[in-house]
Amino acid sequence: MNTPTWISRGVSKLMPASKAAKTAEPSGAAAAPANAPAAARGRSAQRSTRERLEATLRQGDEALSPRMLRRTLEELRGIIDSRVSEVEGGRRAMAVAAWYAGATPARRRDLWLLMSEMFVADPVKAKEAQARFAAAVGTPDEAVAEVHYRRATVSPRRRLLQRFSVYPGGVQFLVDMRAEMQPQLRSDKRLQALDVEMEYMFSTWFDVGFLDLRRISWDSPASLIEKLIQYEAVHDIKSWADVKNRLDSDRRCYGFFHPRLPDVPLIFVEVALVDEIASDIVPLLDESAAAADLQKATTAIFYSISNTQVGLRGVSFGDSLIKRVVETLKDEFPKLRTFATLSPIPGLRAWLGRQVAGQLERLDERSRRDLGRAVGFEPPSAEHVLAAWDKPLALDAKSPARQFLLQCAAQYLGREMQDGKPLDPVARFHLGNGARVERLNWAGDPSPKGLKQSYGLMVNYLYDLKRLDKHRALLAQGRIPMAGEVESLLKN
Repeated sequence: MNTPTWISRGVSKLMPASKAAKTAEPSGAAAAPANAPAAARGRSAQRSTRERLEATLRQGDEALSPRMLRRTLEELRGIIDSRVSEVEGGRRAMAVAAWYAGATPARRRDLWLLMSEMFVADPVKAKEAQARFAAAVGTPDEAVAEVHYRRATVSPRRRLLQRFSVYPGGVQFLVDMRAEMQPQLRSDKRLQALDVEMEYMFSTWFDVGFLDLRRISWDSPASLIEKLIQYEAVHDIKSWADVKNRLDSDRRCYGFFHPRLPDVPLIFVEVALVDEIASDIVPLLDESAAAADLQKATTAIFYSISNTQVGLRGVSFGDSLIKRVVETLKDEFPKLRTFATLSPIPGLRAWLGRQVAGQLERLDERSRRDLGRAVGFEPPSAEHVLAAWDKPLALDAKSPARQFLLQCAAQYLGREMQDGKPLDPVARFHLGNGARVERLNWAGDPSPKGLKQSYGLMVNYLYDLKRLDKHRALLAQGRIPMAGEVESLLKN
């Protein structure tokens, strides 16, 4: 049988039931009737993939019948058959990907389960290799035993993923597939092996050494600019005039690109070139504002960093992006001295909703009394304080409620950690890169989104190029680096 015939037959046998006009479902694969007892219809959630492979009939809401599940497993194993070349394996993977494109979500999930559960390392060989390695430690055979152990623990799943990457579009297919899997990982732990394997593979394939840093400008292809609009995750782009403003002469936008995904920025950063650290996002997004004088620019403000591929979650290249952009900007603008962000605080409001009562207990008697008078209730309760914060833009500079919110924000950014890392996700990113908490900005983002996530507060993280390593060392010790202005809020 020639290759085109093999692929055609394989795809036809895997086509979803919705295309029954082209492919008939095996007679024994009918789903349980809608009026079947609930217990019968619910058994599918309790039957393992191996049990389904050994069965004859489909149960409940199982997507693929046992026969089709076995056929799919054969197709996957055929991709990594040692008797076929890498190119042929790639062609077979392409056939499965073509089936996947037309499959229902439930059938796609069955494919994930097969890839996750049926392509594992041989546990007997792995255990034997581990024992030999342990016995060889400290002897001349240690290196050879370690090599054998490493090979024994490599799963066939890894080779399967590599074969998918061979054909054009294969890498994007895998990235998209992992993105689709993400919402189901928590509810179905059987998928975790596949997810972790993919994360490992992507960390290798998308190593920063293989990525190109490219500037995105108004002269870039329209398709690329459209991707900026699509993937912007911090400050939504509302129009072409908006995106043109962000690509003006006093702005820079850079993205990391991979050779196998040449038209998709994996991550991009938007930069404003100004003469001081910005405290308000509104002027930076003002489409009618004149471009700043680049001759006077001393400060680069990173005001938006967006990842575009959910399927690359866990693959870290944001820190390298900032370093490369800083180096590029310094080469182009030697007068630049300050590199900082104007960042959202996405977790603040949700955290305060849970912790404001505890923060009230930290206040001294006088501060609690002043706050009570400001919110109209003594002693102040969490509910009354939260109500006062509901209209933060109406609070004047001397308001105790405003001061208390700033203190809470300083506590959140400067003290709250989980598993040794800052609690806020944006803080975790920048502080992990060696930045420090520089300044809190009242009404920095008065948009509905800004008010919803942080009562309009924004924060500057400063990248002091001479102290990045020092700041990382402090963070490793459980201490978040902060400027004196922010730290003083914790003492009030």
